[in-house]
Amino acid sequence: MSIVNKGLKTVLIGVLINSILAAIKIISGIVGNSYALIADGIESTTDIFSSLIVYGGIRIASKPPDENHPWGHGKAESLAALVVSVALIAAAVGIAFQSIGEIFNPRMSPAPFTLIVLTGVIIIKEFLFRRMSKLGEEAKSTAMTSDAWHHRSDAITSAAAFIGISISLLFNIPSADDWAALLASFIIAFNGIRIMRFALYEVMDAASPATIENEVRKISNGTKGVVHVEKCFIRKSGFHYLVDIHISVDSKISVYKGHEIAHRLKDNLMGSNLSINNVMVHVEPDDYSLKDNSIIQDGI
Repeated sequence: MSIVNKGLKTVLIGVLINSILAAIKIISGIVGNSYALIADGIESTTDIFSSLIVYGGIRIASKPPDENHPWGHGKAESLAALVVSVALIAAAVGIAFQSIGEIFNPRMSPAPFTLIVLTGVIIIKEFLFRRMSKLGEEAKSTAMTSDAWHHRSDAITSAAAFIGISISLLFNIPSADDWAALLASFIIAFNGIRIMRFALYEVMDAASPATIENEVRKISNGTKGVVHVEKCFIRKSGFHYLVDIHISVDSKISVYKGHEIAHRLKDNLMGSNLSINNVMVHVEPDDYSLKDNSIIQDGI
């Protein structure tokens, strides 16, 4: 099974688990008088819809290029991550406002059994985070990574609720539960902004990491017939990178030989482990820069 298919399967498993946990947390929060647990359940509910968006984005992004999308459908994956980040931020704002309202309306301390519920939630969500985060890293998927952070945010929210409820029970401070929910909202918002930043980079075709460019240049300079790499532009689209590279070759060789070198370079790059699925090679003679002035003077 491919990494993408494993990711899709994990997303669906996450949807099922989130549905069960959301119901358990909201019901436990209502019965156990814990707004932090109810807020946690609301956040899990948004996770369900976010995960479905991620699932759709990954499915579309994995489609091969077609007549209307010659560069593939990779941007769908970045757009899905962007939508998820917005959902995270919206959930954080909603929880924050509700928490502030609860802080100024004192009530009874939460029931002790809510701590047992939260302990189970933290363990499950942390496992899902690690699983999806690993798959996202292997597939170079921003959407998978954003879904992973949804699980981590849920674990953090639950941990904050656990601490707040514990303080509330030990020191008879009912508002500690609500302060915990407020703190969790800031953590969720931070993760949402973080994911949004990376998603926007990809949507706006920002330059790839220097490590990727260095590897591309290393492979290119090691390709037979390439004299020098003039320019190298790399952008990420979905799970892969698109490369636009300018190389110089011996000016005395034929056009056929230059074309052959370009194809050799393209094969080397696409055959590497850098997840490159398209390469545009521009070939220049190695002494072209020395002739620039004479070309201009001759009016050519």
